[in-house]
Amino acid sequence: MAVSKDDLRDLFAGTLAWDKTKEIISGPKDDDRFEAVLELLQEQVRWPERILLPLREHLYIVESGGSRIVKCDCGHEFGDWRRNWKMSAAIIARDDIASMEEIYPGLRRPDPNLCEIREFICPGCGVLLDVESVPVGYPVVFDALPDIDVFYDDWLGRPLEDHQDCEDRTAEIISKWAKPLL
Repeated sequence: MAVSKDDLRDLFAGTLAWDKTKEIISGPKDDDRFEAVLELLQEQVRWPERILLPLREHLYIVESGGSRIVKCDCGHEFGDWRRNWKMSAAIIARDDIASMEEIYPGLRRPDPNLCEIREFICPGCGVLLDVESVPVGYPVVFDALPDIDVFYDDWLGRPLEDHQDCEDRTAEIISKWAKPLL
């Protein structure tokens, strides 16, 4: 089913009528849907780097100077796509009664002895990018590490110029925080 660029734009803006939205979501996808979405997303950002993959609302994996990085709508760069972008975000950790009461007042409030709520915010524009509710002390969740080369090679049939191994490199960030034992 071919979807017009205007319908895609309205779909992403949340202004498309529900019946049309349901038809697009439920119907078979046209062969060039991914390219159409990338084109639309590229038009909406103010920076020139090529979007390879939308990661989530406001975040993209882009080509930048021979590397692949995670980038926000505003242009803030979170670094290598294989490192958990959340580790480079501004983080609000709601781990006490007062801070939890701000969003969950009264009986709806979780017990801060059992869980904490983490809000991940773009340091460049202040947009809320993600929220985690996890047990106290739980590591920061790495939501997605897509194998971009396999996707482009096997699914799209358009290999990217430089292959990059898909491996979690988040420990590189954490190791910089560690103090030497001596």
